[in-house]
Amino acid sequence: MKENNKDTAWFPKYKQFKGKPKEAIKHLIKVKKGDCLEALYRKDIGYIDIVWGENDKNNKGFGLKHIIEKYGKEIEQLGFKVEDFIPIIVQFGELKTSKKPSRIELVGEMFKVVVKTEFYNEKENKRQDKKFILTAFDLRPLFKKNKSKGN
Repeated sequence: MKENNKDTAWFPKYKQFKGKPKEAIKHLIKVKKGDCLEALYRKDIGYIDIVWGENDKNNKGFGLKHIIEKYGKEIEQLGFKVEDFIPIIVQFGELKTSKKPSRIELVGEMFKVVVKTEFYNEKENKRQDKKFILTAFDLRPLFKKNKSKGN
């Protein structure tokens, strides 16, 4: 979606939520647009932005909107609100290198969060360093599948 010729998945930029992930997530849920710069911090990664993002009818997308629409119910089933859940996984998840380029995975027991480490700036036609929450995955179906195979 565009507003004033800017993509609401990324704009406006909010700087007041640095180091305040819960407040950043609540704000993005309320306004449904923008990018909270440096909202999350993890010692071995550095600062991570939380973007509103986008999600289509097939649940293909990125950012907070995508996570809420695709996994919001599953997160609630685990007894969490998304504004509590994402910071917990980011802070305490095991850091793993993704098989996909420019991605980091933070893996918990039942969920993982994927951090993208670069972003393609179409306006400037180049890749830029930017760490932001890309998506999340519910790992519970994988556990059920592996248990049924006897693993």
